[in-house]
Amino acid sequence: MTRSRASLRAAALGAAIIAADQATKALARGAVARGDRDPIFPGVALVNVRNRGVAFGLFADSGAILIVFTVVAVLALLAFFLVHATRHGAWVPTGLLLGGAGGNLIDRVYDEGVTDFIDIPLWPAFNLADIAITAGVLALLWVLEGPPAEKARPDG
Repeated sequence: MTRSRASLRAAALGAAIIAADQATKALARGAVARGDRDPIFPGVALVNVRNRGVAFGLFADSGAILIVFTVVAVLALLAFFLVHATRHGAWVPTGLLLGGAGGNLIDRVYDEGVTDFIDIPLWPAFNLADIAITAGVLALLWVLEGPPAEKARPDG
């Protein structure tokens, strides 16, 4: 795949994730008052909470530092992608990570915290951007390591 085609795919995937993330956050904010909980399935609830930190609320109220860290991480990801854009599938983790980071960055800039709305037992609330970031990290590992090699079978 050419560098430009991979870049377009990564950008399209990232934009789609940002759009879906922001739309679902707006729906959640409209459906549930901040701090409230609305069970939707057994073990799954719709909530409306703000996370001012990163994963699991770490570094809460770090504000500008988290924004700078996110921008630096995105720039590092873009540098990686520029070097490896033609690598098979590299556009997938790039798009996932850019979309997830972008969706949460928009919240941090305009709302001083990330809107989380999916709540499952024994796990902090999260959103679609968080899912994209997690999937992006796993996809990046897959791209870097490649599929598991088949073990050679002994003849005989």
